[in-house]
Amino acid sequence: MKKVYVIGIGLIGGSMALDIKTHYESSLVIGIDANDTHLDTAIELGIIDKKATFDIISEADLVIVAVPVDVSLVILPNILDKVGEHTLVIDVGSTKLPICEAVEKHPYRRNFLATHPIAGTEFSGPSAAIKGLFKGKTNIICEVEKTTFALQEIGMELFKKLGMRIRYMDPKAHDKHIAYVSHLSHISSFMLGKTVVEIEKDERDIFDMAGSGFESTVRLAKSSPAMWTPIFKQNKKHVINSLDEYIVNLTHFKKLLEEENYEEVFNEMQNTNRIKEILNRKT
Repeated sequence: MKKVYVIGIGLIGGSMALDIKTHYESSLVIGIDANDTHLDTAIELGIIDKKATFDIISEADLVIVAVPVDVSLVILPNILDKVGEHTLVIDVGSTKLPICEAVEKHPYRRNFLATHPIAGTEFSGPSAAIKGLFKGKTNIICEVEKTTFALQEIGMELFKKLGMRIRYMDPKAHDKHIAYVSHLSHISSFMLGKTVVEIEKDERDIFDMAGSGFESTVRLAKSSPAMWTPIFKQNKKHVINSLDEYIVNLTHFKKLLEEENYEEVFNEMQNTNRIKEILNRKT
């Protein structure tokens, strides 16, 4: 893998670039980003070797598309128009069905591998990039059979070097499930943060009382709105369904408190404690 182009030098794109430079020492990592300051910062931090434009992307061995999902829909077909016959193109977006549909009939669809590495933090930009971010993390791959086998192998070798676990999933199922375990989590965090910020206008000392539980719960509220708004838009149907179910559970819990039914409050929490067993099975 000699020439790697990373489009979008943020947390995911930048972290992937760092790992590629570690595991493919002879590779040249080239950055493309709408924000030229991001590119300059990435060069200073050693994340990329140089910056470029789309004009010379045809010489790439690997292209990583790590931009907001609405931008991916626009640029991905154009990237496939420009790449060489043996170039692997992957995207790392949090929605998969719209992306897969956007390139479904493209003559170079076979060069594209739809992926979602489930890794990250609440931070963004090149300075958020971390070596080893993907080690032990799950990478969801959709419609692998539509990618030519030789390029599949290149992608799998890369993911193995990065230490990722591979799971294969239909893009529709991916978008449905990710709405519950990722998208709903972010909305909950944003709205809890909003609730407390609005109270803080009148209660200035409230954040002095905030402990680690609050901080961990609202951590995701520091995430980039520019990245998450398009995700919610693209996955609107499944996000709304997950919100409906979440609101039902919140309303039910509120009703138990209003009725002073603390035995059932205890049972609700105790029954939910089994999530510890589910999460432990992942490790």
